[in-house]
Amino acid sequence: MNAFLKTTGQKWLLWSAKNPKKFFTYSIVFLSFSFIISLLQGIFFPSDIPFKIKPPVLYSKSTVAQSNQGKNDKEMEKIVGELQLLKVKRDRKELLKEDSLRIEYLFNQYQKFKNGH
Repeated sequence: MNAFLKTTGQKWLLWSAKNPKKFFTYSIVFLSFSFIISLLQGIFFPSDIPFKIKPPVLYSKSTVAQSNQGKNDKEMEKIVGELQLLKVKRDRKELLKEDSLRIEYLFNQYQKFKNGH
């Protein structure tokens, strides 16, 4: 069986080397036929599995996505308010080491909310 497959494969390889135009033509016909069958299968027999890629939150019209966006906006407003208070504290030169850590944390949180993560 193994020898049969080996000799048949060698015959086909030699034939394709001797007849490149026919080999190319047969290959294109096969690929075109496969593509058409695949399209017809997708049109007439669609998959039951739902589309799994979720659209970005900014373009979604669902109420869940809009409520999450509203929550993110509220959180961002809180962060901006706290950062403004820390800025006033900085202007009075009353910042502590804990305040600088808090500023860094708040800035990172703001970036996460802004980028939608």
